[in-house]
Amino acid sequence: MSREEILSKVKEAFITVLEHDNFELRDETTADDVDGWESVTHMMIITEVEKSFGIKFKLMDLMNMNDIGDLLNTIKSEL
Repeated sequence: MSREEILSKVKEAFITVLEHDNFELRDETTADDVDGWESVTHMMIITEVEKSFGIKFKLMDLMNMNDIGDLLNTIKSEL
């Protein structure tokens, strides 16, 4: 799966959880850049991403994620 395909599925997960698509996801995007991406919705997004890709993140992976680029790299390594 290409990085662009992964990003597209991740964006779908964000839209599902946040119920809006008024954002752009780039490698450097963080929670501060997206309306509604807060601590509670963060866990919902992670759960939705795991479900979408059929993967389960390790706690250490989650702790090391600082932006969308880190998320994409972690998903790619799990696939």
